[in-house]
Amino acid sequence: MGNLYVVATPIGNLEDITLRAIKILQDVTLIAAEDTRVTRKLLTRYGLHTKLTSYHDHNKTEKLSIILDALKLGDVALVSDAGTPVISDPGMDLVAAAADNGITVVPIPGPSAPVAALSVSGLDPRQFLFLGFLPRRKADRLDLLNNVSTLPYTLIIFEAPHRFNQTLGDFLNTLGDRRISVIREATKAYEEIFRGSVRDGMLHFTKPRGEFTIVIAGMYKEKDTISSELVRQELDALLQAGLNGRDAREALSKHTGISRREAYDVWLKSKANPISE
Repeated sequence: MGNLYVVATPIGNLEDITLRAIKILQDVTLIAAEDTRVTRKLLTRYGLHTKLTSYHDHNKTEKLSIILDALKLGDVALVSDAGTPVISDPGMDLVAAAADNGITVVPIPGPSAPVAALSVSGLDPRQFLFLGFLPRRKADRLDLLNNVSTLPYTLIIFEAPHRFNQTLGDFLNTLGDRRISVIREATKAYEEIFRGSVRDGMLHFTKPRGEFTIVIAGMYKEKDTISSELVRQELDALLQAGLNGRDAREALSKHTGISRREAYDVWLKSKANPISE
């Protein structure tokens, strides 16, 4: 019985691969790849000629038994197009089936887009929640964001360019104008790292292109560490996002941890002394 190796591959720069990963990809009898065309470029770069078979969300049911049969004869490597397999990529069913059949599953660690983005974000890395790609339906997306809005954990999200600005708008309406860090085209030639607020991000990325990983600050943990100016800015962002006074106060209380009464007082002061444009 062979081993199933879960092999992390580069997320952009083909030099970001470990020596161990190259050796495994060379020695196994078969590589199960999300897209064989993408993986073949990597193999060509390192002069490897291992047999490939596709394994992705559209064929995983029919390919599962084929790969399990291959594991009876030798080692198999599982790779995705970029980064660590199974993490927002195909492979969970294969790993579970292999384990259920007594096959040893071995991790070959390496590049991971969520960890790479978190490491350069400047946001709290001690506790984080990876959400992957958000649901496509707006109602489902807002439900998810509302459910995590009061958590203190740093959030990490993948997003496509055509949904990027809409997603930032959803952040503003559910999470508030929090600090974010955005890495675009990570490790590639046009890599860009942005740090600022949600609103700053909306102004900066006017024509989003490439692949995005967004890191978002968790909810404020201690209300007495929030400056009055920061609370005021939060309220202003909510009002500018189109919320009425009552909804903005509710959201302010939820986002910052201050009481509803305190939120109401902030709102009254903002009406008396509006922030100048």
